Amino acid sequence: MRTPTDPAAPGDYDLRHHGDTEVGGGLIDLAVNVRTGTPPPWLAERIAASLAGLAAYPDGRAARRAVAVRHGRPDPEVLLTAGAAEAFVLLARALTPRRAVVVHPQFTEPEAALRDAGHAVERVLLSPSDGFRLDPALVPEQADLVVVGNPTNPTSVLHPAALLRRLARPGRTLVVDEAFMDAVPGERESLAGERDLPGLLVLRSLTKTWGLAGLRIGYVLGAPEPVAALERAQPLWAVSTPALAAAGACMEPAALAEADRAARTVAADRAYLVDRLRESGGPAGLEVAGDAPQAPFLLLRLPGAAQVRLRLRESGYAVRRADTFPGLGPDWLRIAVRDPLTTDGFVAALAGATAGHPVR
Repeated sequence: MRTPTDPAAPGDYDLRHHGDTEVGGGLIDLAVNVRTGTPPPWLAERIAASLAGLAAYPDGRAARRAVAVRHGRPDPEVLLTAGAAEAFVLLARALTPRRAVVVHPQFTEPEAALRDAGHAVERVLLSPSDGFRLDPALVPEQADLVVVGNPTNPTSVLHPAALLRRLARPGRTLVVDEAFMDAVPGERESLAGERDLPGLLVLRSLTKTWGLAGLRIGYVLGAPEPVAALERAQPLWAVSTPALAAAGACMEPAALAEADRAARTVAADRAYLVDRLRESGGPAGLEVAGDAPQAPFLLLRLPGAAQVRLRLRESGYAVRRADTFPGLGPDWLRIAVRDPLTTDGFVAALAGATAGHPVR
């Protein structure tokens, strides 16, 4: 059995497996956490208009300023990146941690990037028995790099900001991955506006809410010195002109209001999905992880989940296997939140995938 603090064993989990490999073939996509119906037409038009400037090298100053204003920060505290995934690579290149710790289960790219850069990685494993809640006492005092997601992929847990603040201290870099924070109404528990917490770096993504996975745009927020170190590790012109146009557009007041409306829709749709899954007569042994999921996806535990996932594919639904996340095993699946009609179809397919089929 794994202990709460666990060295990362090479090859014990497929850290490079992502939900996009589950989709295709006309399947209804419940494996990828990008909001459906995106990007919205007005954003697609803004991106298309930027193509007229492709002959010039990208100039990120306006987009950087827009992000800084949105979060109440000066420009040197913002770094635009080619998605949050690039930010993890920059961290692995720029930092030289003596004891790097990643809190799992969570998005696997941070550990993969650190490992690829030659860093040893230690895992803190949160437990399903208490809803994958964060206990700061599990993080070793000597850790000088700590990475945690909020809300966390795949558990859908939103950690209280007060608990995350307890992880910050001089001499430690605390990386909080807030890729899904804009899907939380009011972005409560966000640390994006924290400027006085020592060593804090917050990563954000525009991929999920705005449907820009193919464009690659995200950003890092933090003190000027570590942000400048990350920028030195970044190739010149890493963020394209269309991505910069999207970043600026998504920081505008109308866009922020739209994102908040979308977050509230996700919350309602998630509640509907949870209710349907917890109805009497659901699959035997099905559990929804966490007391109050807060992200645009759910983590489910179901005996024989690997077999159920394949049967769901036969019924036309792609869901994300979760045994590639450290701390989870073959009885876990991640399900994206969709509209009620799609949820009804999925719940029916799930019933069919489990009825009359012994799972083990």
